[in-house]
Amino acid sequence: MDWTWYLFRFDGRINRALLWQALLIVALLVSVLELVDQAVHVLNGQKTFKFSFEFDFDFGVSDVFRVVDPRAYRLLAAADHPTLILKVISVPLFLWIYLATAIKRLHDRDRSGWWMIPFFVVPNSVFQFWDLLPDANWFVPFELAIYALLLWGLVEMFIAPGTSGSNRFGPDPLAKIEDSSASAPSPAKSWDQQSEIEFVPPSASPPGGMHVKRGA
Repeated sequence: MDWTWYLFRFDGRINRALLWQALLIVALLVSVLELVDQAVHVLNGQKTFKFSFEFDFDFGVSDVFRVVDPRAYRLLAAADHPTLILKVISVPLFLWIYLATAIKRLHDRDRSGWWMIPFFVVPNSVFQFWDLLPDANWFVPFELAIYALLLWGLVEMFIAPGTSGSNRFGPDPLAKIEDSSASAPSPAKSWDQQSEIEFVPPSASPPGGMHVKRGA
């Protein structure tokens, strides 16, 4: 598999399994960075090492939406430099991987990549400012609509099967897998006794009976 195309390009299609695989890859990377961050703090004498290995199942991109929240800047100013450096490096990388794989998965559903706006951008932007939204009965339908968009996006990208056969974004990724398995060499055929053995009449030479064909 072309890993550069898989993780960083936006053209083509991938199936559900490859999107789940990308989620697992990023979750492992986020966990490794958490351990690196702890190790740096231990070396600086800021805290004792406490082993923790937590999976982050949002591709580590929740910090992206804090950029539009002025309240988050105070938290950034209070954060230490090693943590900030790791976040500056990792968040754009993980966001790119998420967008590249999720958009290819939407292509598999025969949907444009612009569907990421209602499925991803809108819900997460609202959740960032959730504590500022009104707590009133008239706002309940809006809340339900946001959760419905989020759930719809999760189903589209992680659960629903892709369109069968080729669509406007490329060939069926599952068809490629089936073609590669079909082109694999077949196991050796069993011995065909009828094609390998001939019966020689008694009048022939050598003496009659059952013989193996010459050249068999």
